[in-house]
Amino acid sequence: MQTGFGPFVAVYLTTQKWTQVEIGLVLSIGGVIALIGQMPGGAIVDAARSERLVAGLAVATIGACALAYALWPIFPVVVTAAALHAAASCVLGPAIAAISLGLVGPLAISERLGRNARFASLGNGTAAAVMGTAGYLLSSQSVFLVTFILAFPTLIALSRIREREIDVAQAHGALPREEPDAKATSVLSLIRQRPLLIFACSVLLLQLANAAMLPLMAGVVTTRSSQWAPVLIAACIIVPQAIVALMSPSVGRKAQQWGRRPLLLIGFGALAIRGVLFATVHDPYLLVAVQVFDGITAAVFSVMVPLIVADISFGSGHFNLAQGIVGTAVGIGASLSTVLAGYVSDKFGSSVAFIGLAGVAAVGLAMIWLIMPETRRSAHWQRGGKDGA
Repeated sequence: MQTGFGPFVAVYLTTQKWTQVEIGLVLSIGGVIALIGQMPGGAIVDAARSERLVAGLAVATIGACALAYALWPIFPVVVTAAALHAAASCVLGPAIAAISLGLVGPLAISERLGRNARFASLGNGTAAAVMGTAGYLLSSQSVFLVTFILAFPTLIALSRIREREIDVAQAHGALPREEPDAKATSVLSLIRQRPLLIFACSVLLLQLANAAMLPLMAGVVTTRSSQWAPVLIAACIIVPQAIVALMSPSVGRKAQQWGRRPLLLIGFGALAIRGVLFATVHDPYLLVAVQVFDGITAAVFSVMVPLIVADISFGSGHFNLAQGIVGTAVGIGASLSTVLAGYVSDKFGSSVAFIGLAGVAAVGLAMIWLIMPETRRSAHWQRGGKDGA
């Protein structure tokens, strides 16, 4: 359902005779709300007594926003829909992670997150194909009607989870009261936790290095092979999705066996290698193969981000707020990435920009190697988590 937004919005509004300034304003409003709403969204999920209800309301809101795009593409309606979509997304992501944690508990969450990432990747790929086909055969408006229709099976799937199957304390990252180690953790104490701050900075560096790579590479491909550019760019999107679908469950299992840090190092290493290869490879078709490294990075971090947040916030009761803190770092890094990389590319060329992005990834790798602690819990904690689950 979420696939229906993003690039499809710009295409659709262009067909409705919107100017690029108006489209940019709408996208910017959504981006700003998505950035500032991360922490409040997580806090809302932590405060809720039913994550399922919160997720359902968010899905219904996103579906309604898609319908508004399709039926009333006028400025006030579209701006309101963009704002509501961004706000609902800030709640939906943490709610799904919270439901997962509440269902399986802290011991099994790594493998569960791997399965989540696999199905998310399959959903993204399938939806992009269906919506692209509908947009081509029918109209760009049909993309948002498909998005609206997809809200219904989403709500049906959510309704199949029984409320009693979700442990509310676990979903918030809290310890059961009968646990001897159970104690309340204040929000201020959570924010001051060194591992959380280090990880948030690392994720910011990840997005600073990663967000601009594909848009920059798309420009390079268009310059070198304009006729095949749409096909090559589509392939560059599909390849990582396939890698994520294949690898994510294995990442979840290995995170439990090896610990978190080795996988983080692999993810950052793959990102740095991708940047260097984009700077040095000139064959447009080989650039598609380079996207395998994007798939490796995406598979690692789609699992690691919520997993490490769950590790760090365990026992605090603020799992979803911690997700919001890291999500804010993600948004800041992604926002800065495209601006800075675009400036460097214009001034010094795309190869220099790619090397710079690879350098940022190398700094993130060094941060994980030198100062990021291992967050996987001890066997005693795991037994406690299993009993709680």
